[in-house]
Amino acid sequence: YPVNENNQIELRTDPILLEVDGKKMLIDSGIGNEKMSDKQKRNFGVWEESSVLRCLDSLNIKPEEIDALLMTHMHFDHACGMTRWEEDQLVPTFPNATIYTSEVEWQEMRHPNMRSKNTYWQANWEAVEGKVHTFKDSFDLLPGLKMIHTSGHSNGHSIITFEDGDDVFIHMADLMPTHAHQNPLWALAYDDYPVTSVHEKKKWMEYGYQRRAWYVFYHDAIYRALKFDEQGQILDKLKEREHHYQ
Repeated sequence: YPVNENNQIELRTDPILLEVDGKKMLIDSGIGNEKMSDKQKRNFGVWEESSVLRCLDSLNIKPEEIDALLMTHMHFDHACGMTRWEEDQLVPTFPNATIYTSEVEWQEMRHPNMRSKNTYWQANWEAVEGKVHTFKDSFDLLPGLKMIHTSGHSNGHSIITFEDGDDVFIHMADLMPTHAHQNPLWALAYDDYPVTSVHEKKKWMEYGYQRRAWYVFYHDAIYRALKFDEQGQILDKLKEREHHYQ
């Protein structure tokens, strides 16, 4: 995975559009627009803001047509896109969407501790508080589509699985943010519970290998999705488009 002169890697923040049984859903909401100060952009290495509304428009999908946001967790790089500025007021970006997240994550979001307060922002949840639906261990959104609470990266972190016959898709969220994090022992320095992360990643990677699942990414700058065989070797891939920055 390439690095720059500051030993930083490029991470995308690209929501994943699902269209299942007539429902339009997004996995996570993107990094938002006009949510960060210049200092925050510098510190977090943010080079571009969200293009999710423009991308949806290119598909002739209006924000009002999104039925659900499936929030794997509520860190700012996943949750800033839940709200947007309308003049001097924050409003829901997707006004008709129900927001699904784990009960633990919703609690963490609204009552952050001294470490997590820098990533759980009131500006990202206050305007959508009445739209949130929480679950404990797992939640079946539609036949075959499930959110599963794993903890690890954050206490309330979840992954998402979708099974349609023999086809299996897994979104590991930040348990495996890029293909370069495939090794179960490689946890993020950001992880609140790294031991939980490695055990959960091992479990869901082994499951995916056996099912020859597609792994779909939110952060990966190289691939949008990968399929592995039983030994973890790449069988098929969908590449991310290249991005160029000034």
